Amino acid sequence: MPSEPAAQRKRALRAEIRERRQNMSSNERDAATAGLTENLESITVDLSARSVACYLSTPFEPNTRPFINWAEAQGIRVLFPVSREDGLLDWTVGEENVETEGIYGLPEAVGELLGPIAVNDVDLIVVPASAVDSHGVRMGWGRGYFDKTLGSMERCPPVYAVVFDSEVFDEVPRERHDEPVSGAITPTRILSF
Repeated sequence: MPSEPAAQRKRALRAEIRERRQNMSSNERDAATAGLTENLESITVDLSARSVACYLSTPFEPNTRPFINWAEAQGIRVLFPVSREDGLLDWTVGEENVETEGIYGLPEAVGELLGPIAVNDVDLIVVPASAVDSHGVRMGWGRGYFDKTLGSMERCPPVYAVVFDSEVFDEVPRERHDEPVSGAITPTRILSF
């Protein structure tokens, strides 16, 4: 199968990135959060976004929570993804300000489910990634939720992957189902592809 080598390379790279993330010091993490938040705020302002879709980060991911707090304080509507068993994402504004553990153990907002097409109304989509490359190829964590979502949108707003600086590569393994992103946000850079 032609995609098998890419799938194997992805698994190896994900394992390396996961280990690197787990070994970050709290000082490195705090510095990364400050820069990342500033860059996320900047791209939101540059795009005049009044509504964004953004995930709740895990403790080992680049921290999106300060950005979410800022966006909500600015009156920007934030949609949060909620995983479904069928591989699609529902969305909620998380009006209960409560988090739960989703079907894969990831943090998810609790609130009224708005359905998969609710994301069509946002001005910016912020997605998790394990790595990106300079061509806009995003490597996720292997479940394909965001690839399915982005691939099904009629008119997709700008999509930015959030990664640490060391997770931007010249090239990452790509499979046919992988959806490209518009750019990447790191603690020190805003990259547009």
